[in-house]
Amino acid sequence: MNWAFVGASTIAGQYLVGAVRAQAGSDVRWVVSGTADRAASFARAHGIAGSGTVLAAALAAPSVDAVYISSTNEKHYAQAMAAIAAGKHILCEKPLATSIADAADMVQAAKTAGLVFATNHHLRSAGSLRAIRELIALGKVGKVLSLRVFHAVELPVHLRGWRLDNPGAGGGVIADLTVHNADCVRFLLGEDPMSIVAHLDATGLGKGVEDSAMSVWAMPSGAMVFSHESFTHPFAASGIEVHGTKGSILARGVLSQEPKGEIDLVTTTGITPVDYDRTGLYEAVVQNFVAAVAGKSAPAASGRDGLKSLQIAEAVRRAALTGQRQTVNYGEPR
Repeated sequence: MNWAFVGASTIAGQYLVGAVRAQAGSDVRWVVSGTADRAASFARAHGIAGSGTVLAAALAAPSVDAVYISSTNEKHYAQAMAAIAAGKHILCEKPLATSIADAADMVQAAKTAGLVFATNHHLRSAGSLRAIRELIALGKVGKVLSLRVFHAVELPVHLRGWRLDNPGAGGGVIADLTVHNADCVRFLLGEDPMSIVAHLDATGLGKGVEDSAMSVWAMPSGAMVFSHESFTHPFAASGIEVHGTKGSILARGVLSQEPKGEIDLVTTTGITPVDYDRTGLYEAVVQNFVAAVAGKSAPAASGRDGLKSLQIAEAVRRAALTGQRQTVNYGEPR
Protein backbone atom coordinates (compact mmCIF):
# COMPACT_ATOMS: atom_id res chain seq x y z
CA MET A 1 0.00 0.00 0.00
CA ASN A 2 1.36 3.41 -0.99
CA TRP A 3 0.49 6.56 0.88
CA ALA A 4 0.23 10.32 0.51
CA PHE A 5 0.86 12.26 3.72
CA VAL A 6 -1.21 15.41 4.07
CA GLY A 7 0.60 17.52 6.62
CA ALA A 8 4.35 17.47 7.19
CA SER A 9 3.81 17.13 10.92
CA THR A 10 6.09 16.08 13.73
CA ILE A 11 4.08 12.91 14.35
CA ALA A 12 4.20 12.06 10.64
CA GLY A 13 7.97 12.34 10.57
CA GLN A 14 8.75 10.74 13.91
CA TYR A 15 6.33 7.83 13.76
CA LEU A 16 4.13 7.34 10.70
CA VAL A 17 6.78 7.18 7.97
CA GLY A 18 8.48 4.34 9.80
CA ALA A 19 5.18 2.66 10.65
CA VAL A 20 4.14 2.62 6.98
CA ARG A 21 7.49 1.29 5.82
CA ALA A 22 7.38 -1.44 8.44
CA GLN A 23 4.53 -3.02 6.44
CA ALA A 24 5.61 -5.28 3.59
CA GLY A 25 5.37 -3.55 0.22
CA SER A 26 4.25 -0.21 1.68
CA ASP A 27 5.77 3.22 1.22
CA VAL A 28 5.10 6.96 1.43
CA ARG A 29 5.08 8.39 -2.12
CA TRP A 30 3.83 11.95 -1.55
CA VAL A 31 3.81 14.63 1.12
CA VAL A 32 1.61 17.71 0.91
CA SER A 33 2.13 20.74 3.15
CA GLY A 34 1.06 24.37 3.38
CA THR A 35 4.38 25.60 2.00
CA ALA A 36 6.52 24.14 -0.77
CA ASP A 37 9.70 24.53 1.29
CA ARG A 38 8.29 22.55 4.22
CA ALA A 39 6.98 19.81 1.94
CA ALA A 40 10.32 19.56 0.09
CA SER A 41 12.29 19.52 3.33
CA PHE A 42 10.13 16.75 4.76
CA ALA A 43 10.43 14.77 1.51
CA ARG A 44 14.23 15.06 1.52
CA ALA A 45 14.50 14.08 5.17
CA HIS A 46 12.43 10.94 4.65
CA GLY A 47 13.25 9.91 1.11
CA ILE A 48 9.81 10.65 -0.34
CA ALA A 49 9.62 11.10 -4.11
CA GLY A 50 6.71 13.53 -4.45
CA SER A 51 6.08 16.78 -2.57
CA GLY A 52 4.17 20.01 -2.96
CA THR A 53 1.31 22.17 -1.77
CA VAL A 54 -1.45 20.91 -4.09
CA LEU A 55 -3.47 18.07 -2.60
CA ALA A 56 -5.10 17.27 -5.94
CA ALA A 57 -1.71 16.36 -7.43
CA ALA A 58 -1.09 13.76 -4.75
CA LEU A 59 -4.62 12.39 -4.99
CA ALA A 60 -4.30 12.08 -8.75
CA ALA A 61 -1.16 9.97 -8.50
CA PRO A 62 -2.05 6.37 -9.51
CA SER A 63 0.56 5.06 -7.07
CA VAL A 64 -1.32 6.47 -4.04
CA ASP A 65 -3.78 4.09 -2.36
CA ALA A 66 -4.30 5.77 1.01
CA VAL A 67 -3.99 9.15 2.69
CA TYR A 68 -2.75 9.98 6.18
CA ILE A 69 -4.01 13.38 7.38
CA SER A 70 -2.07 15.15 10.13
CA SER A 71 -2.60 18.80 9.23
CA THR A 72 -4.06 21.27 11.72
CA ASN A 73 -7.55 20.30 12.81
CA GLU A 74 -9.56 22.85 10.84
CA LYS A 75 -8.16 21.45 7.55
CA HIS A 76 -9.15 17.82 8.14
CA TYR A 77 -12.67 18.09 6.76
CA ALA A 78 -11.87 19.53 3.33
CA GLN A 79 -8.82 17.30 2.90
CA ALA A 80 -10.68 14.14 3.90
CA MET A 81 -13.61 14.90 1.64
CA ALA A 82 -11.25 15.48 -1.29
CA ALA A 83 -9.51 12.17 -0.58
CA ILE A 84 -12.84 10.36 -0.39
CA ALA A 85 -13.91 11.89 -3.72
CA ALA A 86 -10.65 10.59 -5.19
CA GLY A 87 -11.37 7.08 -3.88
CA LYS A 88 -8.56 6.95 -1.33
CA HIS A 89 -8.70 5.17 2.01
CA ILE A 90 -8.03 7.50 4.95
CA LEU A 91 -6.25 7.44 8.30
CA CYS A 92 -7.04 10.77 9.96
CA GLU A 93 -5.55 12.29 13.08
CA LYS A 94 -7.80 13.08 15.99
CA PRO A 95 -9.91 15.09 16.38
CA LEU A 96 -11.50 14.29 13.05
CA ALA A 97 -12.76 17.86 12.62
CA THR A 98 -13.52 21.05 14.50
CA SER A 99 -17.25 20.34 14.46
CA ILE A 100 -19.31 17.22 15.08
CA ALA A 101 -21.35 17.86 11.92
CA ASP A 102 -18.21 17.89 9.75
CA ALA A 103 -16.85 14.74 11.40
CA ALA A 104 -20.17 12.95 10.83
CA ASP A 105 -20.16 13.98 7.17
CA MET A 106 -16.63 12.59 6.73
CA VAL A 107 -17.55 9.24 8.27
CA GLN A 108 -20.74 8.92 6.26
CA ALA A 109 -19.10 9.95 2.97
CA ALA A 110 -16.40 7.29 3.36
CA LYS A 111 -19.02 4.67 4.23
CA THR A 112 -21.10 5.57 1.17
CA ALA A 113 -17.99 5.36 -1.02
CA GLY A 114 -17.01 1.97 0.42
CA LEU A 115 -13.68 3.26 1.72
CA VAL A 116 -11.85 2.52 4.96
CA PHE A 117 -11.87 5.58 7.20
CA ALA A 118 -9.89 5.24 10.43
CA THR A 119 -8.98 7.55 13.29
CA ASN A 120 -5.41 7.59 14.59
CA HIS A 121 -6.34 6.96 18.21
CA HIS A 122 -2.97 5.30 18.67
CA LEU A 123 -3.31 4.64 22.40
CA ARG A 124 -5.82 1.80 21.94
CA SER A 125 -3.10 0.06 19.90
CA ALA A 126 -0.72 0.09 22.87
CA GLY A 127 0.00 -3.31 24.39
CA SER A 128 -0.44 -1.70 27.81
CA LEU A 129 -4.04 -0.61 27.20
CA ARG A 130 -4.88 -3.94 25.60
CA ALA A 131 -3.53 -5.70 28.68
CA ILE A 132 -5.63 -3.48 30.95
CA ARG A 133 -8.74 -4.17 28.88
CA GLU A 134 -8.11 -7.90 29.08
CA LEU A 135 -7.71 -7.77 32.87
CA ILE A 136 -11.06 -5.98 33.11
CA ALA A 137 -12.75 -8.43 30.73
CA LEU A 138 -11.40 -11.40 32.69
CA GLY A 139 -12.93 -10.02 35.88
CA LYS A 140 -9.60 -9.54 37.64
CA VAL A 141 -10.88 -6.40 39.38
CA GLY A 142 -14.49 -7.54 39.69
CA LYS A 143 -17.16 -4.97 38.89
CA VAL A 144 -15.53 -1.71 37.84
CA LEU A 145 -16.48 1.08 40.24
CA SER A 146 -14.31 3.91 38.90
CA LEU A 147 -11.65 4.75 36.38
CA ARG A 148 -9.19 7.63 36.57
CA VAL A 149 -7.30 8.91 33.52
CA PHE A 150 -4.55 11.39 34.27
CA HIS A 151 -3.13 12.91 31.13
CA ALA A 152 -1.86 16.15 32.68
CA VAL A 153 1.69 16.66 31.42
CA GLU A 154 3.83 19.45 29.98
CA LEU A 155 3.36 20.03 26.27
CA PRO A 156 6.76 19.53 24.62
CA VAL A 157 8.30 22.72 23.26
CA HIS A 158 8.42 21.37 19.68
CA LEU A 159 4.63 20.84 19.74
CA ARG A 160 3.77 24.32 21.00
CA GLY A 161 2.25 26.87 18.67
CA TRP A 162 -1.30 26.58 17.31
CA ARG A 163 -2.29 24.16 20.09
CA LEU A 164 -1.82 26.98 22.59
CA ASP A 165 -3.10 30.08 20.82
CA ASN A 166 -5.33 29.26 17.86
CA PRO A 167 -8.93 28.27 18.61
CA GLY A 168 -9.76 28.49 14.90
CA ALA A 169 -7.25 25.73 14.14
CA GLY A 170 -8.72 23.53 16.87
CA GLY A 171 -6.24 24.43 19.60
CA GLY A 172 -6.65 23.69 23.30
CA VAL A 173 -6.16 20.70 25.54
CA ILE A 174 -9.71 19.36 25.07
CA ALA A 175 -9.27 18.91 21.32
CA ASP A 176 -5.79 17.51 21.82
CA LEU A 177 -6.00 15.26 24.88
CA THR A 178 -9.61 14.90 26.05
CA VAL A 179 -10.45 13.12 22.80
CA HIS A 180 -7.64 10.65 23.56
CA ASN A 181 -8.94 10.05 27.07
CA ALA A 182 -12.46 9.56 25.71
CA ASP A 183 -11.29 6.89 23.31
CA CYS A 184 -9.22 5.16 25.98
CA VAL A 185 -12.19 4.96 28.36
CA ARG A 186 -14.51 3.67 25.62
CA PHE A 187 -11.91 1.09 24.60
CA LEU A 188 -11.24 -0.13 28.13
CA LEU A 189 -14.82 -0.27 29.43
CA GLY A 190 -16.71 -1.01 26.22
CA GLU A 191 -19.34 1.63 26.94
CA ASP A 192 -20.01 5.30 26.27
CA PRO A 193 -20.37 8.09 28.86
CA MET A 194 -23.95 9.22 29.44
CA SER A 195 -23.42 12.60 31.10
CA ILE A 196 -20.54 14.88 32.09
CA VAL A 197 -19.68 17.69 34.50
CA ALA A 198 -16.47 19.65 33.93
CA HIS A 199 -14.19 22.64 34.49
CA LEU A 200 -11.56 24.18 32.20
CA ASP A 201 -9.01 26.97 32.57
CA ALA A 202 -5.93 28.61 31.08
CA THR A 203 -3.26 28.08 33.72
CA GLY A 204 -0.06 29.34 32.12
CA LEU A 205 0.33 28.40 28.47
CA GLY A 206 -3.07 28.80 26.84
CA LYS A 207 -3.77 32.08 25.06
CA GLY A 208 -7.36 32.13 23.89
CA VAL A 209 -7.70 28.39 24.49
CA GLU A 210 -7.84 26.20 27.57
CA ASP A 211 -4.66 24.43 28.65
CA SER A 212 -6.18 22.39 31.51
CA ALA A 213 -9.45 20.55 32.04
CA MET A 214 -11.05 18.17 34.54
CA SER A 215 -14.27 16.27 34.13
CA VAL A 216 -16.36 13.51 35.71
CA TRP A 217 -18.35 11.14 33.53
CA ALA A 218 -21.32 8.93 34.44
CA MET A 219 -21.21 5.55 32.66
CA PRO A 220 -24.18 3.26 31.88
CA SER A 221 -22.73 0.52 34.10
CA GLY A 222 -22.69 2.85 37.10
CA ALA A 223 -18.92 3.34 37.01
CA MET A 224 -17.59 6.87 37.48
CA VAL A 225 -14.76 8.24 35.34
CA PHE A 226 -12.44 11.11 36.23
CA SER A 227 -10.48 12.64 33.34
CA HIS A 228 -7.69 15.16 33.87
CA GLU A 229 -5.69 16.68 31.02
CA SER A 230 -3.27 19.57 30.92
CA PHE A 231 -0.37 21.09 28.99
CA THR A 232 1.16 22.72 32.08
CA HIS A 233 2.31 19.93 34.44
CA PRO A 234 6.08 19.42 34.00
CA PHE A 235 6.52 17.00 36.91
CA ALA A 236 3.39 14.87 36.54
CA ALA A 237 3.17 11.34 35.15
CA SER A 238 0.39 10.13 32.90
CA GLY A 239 -1.54 6.97 33.57
CA ILE A 240 -4.74 5.06 34.24
CA GLU A 241 -6.25 3.63 37.40
CA VAL A 242 -9.11 1.13 37.34
CA HIS A 243 -10.77 0.35 40.68
CA GLY A 244 -13.19 -2.52 41.16
CA THR A 245 -14.84 -4.66 43.80
CA LYS A 246 -12.05 -7.29 43.70
CA GLY A 247 -8.98 -5.27 42.88
CA SER A 248 -7.33 -2.30 41.21
CA ILE A 249 -5.16 -1.78 38.14
CA LEU A 250 -2.49 0.92 38.55
CA ALA A 251 -0.80 1.90 35.29
CA ARG A 252 1.85 4.63 35.11
CA GLY A 253 3.42 6.18 32.03
CA VAL A 254 1.23 4.25 29.58
CA LEU A 255 -0.38 7.26 27.85
CA SER A 256 2.59 7.71 25.58
CA GLN A 257 3.55 7.54 21.94
CA GLU A 258 6.12 4.93 22.94
CA PRO A 259 5.33 1.36 24.11
CA LYS A 260 6.33 2.01 27.70
CA GLY A 261 4.99 2.28 31.24
CA GLU A 262 4.35 -0.07 34.12
CA ILE A 263 1.16 -1.88 35.17
CA ASP A 264 0.38 -3.43 38.57
CA LEU A 265 -2.64 -5.51 39.49
CA VAL A 266 -3.52 -5.09 43.18
CA THR A 267 -5.75 -7.70 44.83
CA THR A 268 -6.04 -9.53 48.15
CA THR A 269 -3.02 -11.60 47.10
CA GLY A 270 -0.81 -8.52 46.81
CA ILE A 271 0.74 -6.55 43.97
CA THR A 272 1.38 -8.40 40.70
CA PRO A 273 3.35 -6.71 37.88
CA VAL A 274 1.61 -7.14 34.52
CA ASP A 275 3.66 -7.82 31.40
CA TYR A 276 2.42 -6.72 27.98
CA ASP A 277 3.30 -6.54 24.30
CA ARG A 278 5.68 -3.64 23.60
CA THR A 279 5.24 -3.48 19.85
CA GLY A 280 5.30 0.08 18.47
CA LEU A 281 1.88 1.73 18.69
CA TYR A 282 1.86 3.27 15.24
CA GLU A 283 3.11 0.12 13.56
CA ALA A 284 0.08 -1.63 15.06
CA VAL A 285 -2.24 1.16 13.85
CA VAL A 286 -0.98 0.94 10.26
CA GLN A 287 -0.94 -2.86 10.31
CA ASN A 288 -4.61 -2.90 11.32
CA PHE A 289 -5.42 -0.29 8.69
CA VAL A 290 -3.78 -2.31 5.91
CA ALA A 291 -5.67 -5.41 7.06
CA ALA A 292 -8.93 -3.44 7.05
CA VAL A 293 -8.36 -2.29 3.46
CA ALA A 294 -7.74 -5.93 2.55
CA GLY A 295 -11.07 -6.83 4.15
CA LYS A 296 -9.46 -8.95 6.86
CA SER A 297 -10.40 -6.90 9.93
CA ALA A 298 -11.67 -3.57 11.16
CA PRO A 299 -9.26 -0.68 11.74
CA ALA A 300 -8.05 -0.29 15.32
CA ALA A 301 -10.16 2.85 15.69
CA SER A 302 -12.88 3.51 13.12
CA GLY A 303 -14.23 6.84 11.96
CA ARG A 304 -17.21 6.22 14.23
CA ASP A 305 -14.80 5.84 17.17
CA GLY A 306 -13.27 9.19 16.23
CA LEU A 307 -16.70 10.79 16.00
CA LYS A 308 -17.70 9.52 19.43
CA SER A 309 -14.49 10.78 21.05
CA LEU A 310 -15.19 14.21 19.56
CA GLN A 311 -18.79 14.12 20.80
CA ILE A 312 -17.54 13.35 24.32
CA ALA A 313 -14.89 16.10 24.18
CA GLU A 314 -17.48 18.64 23.03
CA ALA A 315 -19.75 17.62 25.91
CA VAL A 316 -16.82 18.25 28.28
CA ARG A 317 -16.36 21.70 26.76
CA ARG A 318 -20.08 22.56 27.01
CA ALA A 319 -20.24 21.34 30.60
CA ALA A 320 -17.27 23.49 31.55
CA LEU A 321 -18.49 26.61 29.75
CA THR A 322 -22.09 26.38 31.00
CA GLY A 323 -21.42 25.03 34.48
CA GLN A 324 -24.18 22.49 33.86
CA ARG A 325 -24.20 18.72 33.48
CA GLN A 326 -24.32 17.73 29.84
CA THR A 327 -25.91 14.63 28.33
CA VAL A 328 -23.73 13.24 25.56
CA ASN A 329 -25.55 13.04 22.24
CA TYR A 330 -24.37 10.19 20.01
CA GLY A 331 -26.64 10.91 17.08
CA GLU A 332 -25.85 8.65 14.14
CA PRO A 333 -23.95 10.20 11.22
CA ARG A 334 -26.25 11.66 8.60
